[in-house]
Amino acid sequence: MKKTVLMLSLSGVLLTGTAQADTLLGLYMGADGWRTSTDGSFAGNDQQQSFNFTDKTQTSYYVALEHPLPLVPNIRLQHNQLESAGITGLTADLSFAGESFTVDTEVRNQVDLTNTDYVLYYEILDNDLVSLDLGVNGKHINGTVAVAETAANGMAASQRVSQIIPMAYASAIVGLPLTGLDVFAQGSLISYDGSRLYDMQAGVAYAVLDNLAVDLRVKVGYRAVNLRLDDIDDLYADIDFKGVFAGIELHF
Repeated sequence: MKKTVLMLSLSGVLLTGTAQADTLLGLYMGADGWRTSTDGSFAGNDQQQSFNFTDKTQTSYYVALEHPLPLVPNIRLQHNQLESAGITGLTADLSFAGESFTVDTEVRNQVDLTNTDYVLYYEILDNDLVSLDLGVNGKHINGTVAVAETAANGMAASQRVSQIIPMAYASAIVGLPLTGLDVFAQGSLISYDGSRLYDMQAGVAYAVLDNLAVDLRVKVGYRAVNLRLDDIDDLYADIDFKGVFAGIELHF
């Protein structure tokens, strides 16, 4: 009898320790696949040219670390693929990256505005019903925009972009009791000096696993990204990426 009581006591201590460890330190890891349609314009000055783009499946993956230390923000790192290409017949003369392309020229256009989010945030609310995070996001855009004539030995030009842009960040989750479902919304936004950037998503998630060892959520939703760049590294652009995404998230 004494041995049984001792074993039960030890088991209770271990389970309590596991629950406290999860409360003290939480690690989140996730990945999304995002089917985007892309449209927009760019140029080397404010006389932008609209381009055709093909649909593409993008990837996004992230890791976040949460802790109970007062005044010290939690951290989230997220890498976002953001690419598209197409073929366009120019409807006006185009000046880009020191080169001039004439009207009616057929060109291959490509944008790669892949970026990484460095988010510092605080948990304003954190319970089974409502979760609310607020913080700042340093979005590091690191990519290339390019144009090349389709004709043999045609002219080509490309412009490199590498900037860290500060943005406001917010994330909210509302649980639907007794269903395993929740609805969520997340976004970053900034507008200044003729430039505007936003990265917004919303959707629904389902808890496939929910225990002391690991939580697993699957999610689907809609995401929209707009990059309106006004003379950022000599690039003028107004490009939208939008579409449905699906993903998974693990919480340890």
